[in-house]
Amino acid sequence: MHRSILKAGILLSALSVILGAFAAHGLKKIIPVNSIAIFETGVRYQFYHAFALIITAFLYKEFDHRKIKLAAKLFLVGILLFSGSLYLLSLMPQYPIAGFITPFGGVFFIVGWLMLYRAVTTKQ
Repeated sequence: MHRSILKAGILLSALSVILGAFAAHGLKKIIPVNSIAIFETGVRYQFYHAFALIITAFLYKEFDHRKIKLAAKLFLVGILLFSGSLYLLSLMPQYPIAGFITPFGGVFFIVGWLMLYRAVTTKQ
């Protein structure tokens, strides 16, 4: 197990719960419903990939360390770009440029999953 990957996954999971609660209770009073949906999409994908980081931490011991660490880094960058841009887009709609960043985060997620697949299907 890789402790720093595990810790990142756990902390990002906790942050997902906090942000989800904030969206459900605090944001409804200050932003439009469609912006809340955008924010919640960011939370949902952050949660998925925080769990992916936790899984990745446990796979570290059994499979190619370099590929596993790369997958974790790709997930982290994906969270930052994908979820982060959706948070910005929903909270600061006056900066629609944030929406152009979102697909890059999605690409990082996809490549992270493919790297994880590669790590578990190739010999060390």
